[in-house]
Amino acid sequence: MNRIRYFDHAATTMVREEVLKEMIPYFAIEYGNPSSIYSIGRKNKKAIEEARDKVAKAIGAEAKEIYFTSCGSESDNLAIKGVAYANRLKGNHIITTKIEHPAVINTCKTLEKDGFEVTYLQVDKEGRINIEELKSAIKKTTILISIIFANNEIGTIQPIEEIGKIAKQYGIYFHTDSVQAIGNVKIDVKAMNIDLLSLSAHKFYGPKGIGALYVRKDVNFNKIQDGGHQEKNKRAGTENVPGIVGLGKAITLANEELEANNKHLQELRDYYISQIEEKIPYVKLNGDRKNRLPGNANISFRFIEGEALLMNLDLKGICASSGSACTSGSLEPSHVLMAIGLSQEMAQSSLRITFGRNNNKEDVNYLIESLVEIVQNLRNMSPEYKDFIIKS
Repeated sequence: MNRIRYFDHAATTMVREEVLKEMIPYFAIEYGNPSSIYSIGRKNKKAIEEARDKVAKAIGAEAKEIYFTSCGSESDNLAIKGVAYANRLKGNHIITTKIEHPAVINTCKTLEKDGFEVTYLQVDKEGRINIEELKSAIKKTTILISIIFANNEIGTIQPIEEIGKIAKQYGIYFHTDSVQAIGNVKIDVKAMNIDLLSLSAHKFYGPKGIGALYVRKDVNFNKIQDGGHQEKNKRAGTENVPGIVGLGKAITLANEELEANNKHLQELRDYYISQIEEKIPYVKLNGDRKNRLPGNANISFRFIEGEALLMNLDLKGICASSGSACTSGSLEPSHVLMAIGLSQEMAQSSLRITFGRNNNKEDVNYLIESLVEIVQNLRNMSPEYKDFIIKS
C-alpha cells in the first residue's frame, strides 16, 4: 500500500500535536463537571472561559459573545432558527444563497415548513452573489441574511464586508457560515458587521465534535435545545471541556500562522492548477480563480465520473473528494456546481483537492502524475470520449 497522501482538508484535518497535548489532561485528570461548585469543577470552568476568550480574540469579538456547540452544523441551526423564532413577530423572511452548506439550506427548508419565507439568491459562474440582487431581495419582513463566507466545495469567497454593510443599513441580522474561512481568512466581526458567525474546530487542526457560534451581544435569538442552563442558557448540555480547550488552542495557532500558511497553500494550489491545465485536456476550474480559499482547487475532468476518479486515486494512496463530505453517498450532482451553471455531466466529473499545512511539492507532483495516468486510462474506456475524439 502506498503511503497516504491527504488532500481533503476541507472535509477534516488531523489534530495538531500542540492541540492534543493541551487537551489530554481534561480527559482523565481534570475531569470535573464545569457546572459543579467544587474546585475541580471550577478549574474546568476556568479552562472553558480561557478558551472562550481565545476564540473571541481570533475573530475580533468579546468573550461573552461566544457560545460553544458540538459542530458547525449545530452552530448554523442555532443561529438561523434562533434568530427566526425570536424575531417572528417582526417578520418571517430570510435571505440565503443556492450554494450554502446543507446545514444552512436544510435548516431554511425546515423553517419554510413552519411558515417562514426564504429567498435563495443565485450566484454567477464564479460562485459569487450579485450585491444588487441581494438588495432587491430585501423586504419589510426580512429578519435575517445568511450567506456563507467561503464555499466549502469551490472555495469562492463572498463579499462579506459589503453584505454586512447592507444588512446593517436595513437593520437586518447577518449570519455567515465561516466553517471553511477560519484559519484561511482574517476575520473581524465588528469591522465586517457580522452579527452571527459559525465555526468548527476540526477544519483548522482542532478536534471533531466541537464548534462555536459568535452572536453579537444585542442580537435577539432563542435557544433551540432544552435542558440545563449551560452557555448562558442558550445551549443546554454538559460542556465538552477537552474539545473546547482544543478549539481554543487550535484557533489561536491558526490565527498566528495565517499568513505563512496561506502563502504555502497558495503556492501548492496554483502550481497544481497550472500543471493540471497544462497536462490534461478538457478540464475546467470551478469557482473564482483568484478570490478563493488558498488551499482549494475544484476541477471538472470531462468524460470521467468523479467516483471512478476517487476510487482510482484511493488505490494510489491519495485522499480527495468530489465535493462536500456532508453530501457523500448522494447520487445527485453537487447543488453548488449546478448553481454555477455546470452541466450534470461536468458536475459529476469534479474533483475537489484541498491542501493542508503538511502537504509539500513532492506530494503534489505525485498527485499530478497519478491524475495524468488515471484520467487517460479512464477516458480510454469511455465510449463518449472515443466518439468525441473521432468527431474532433
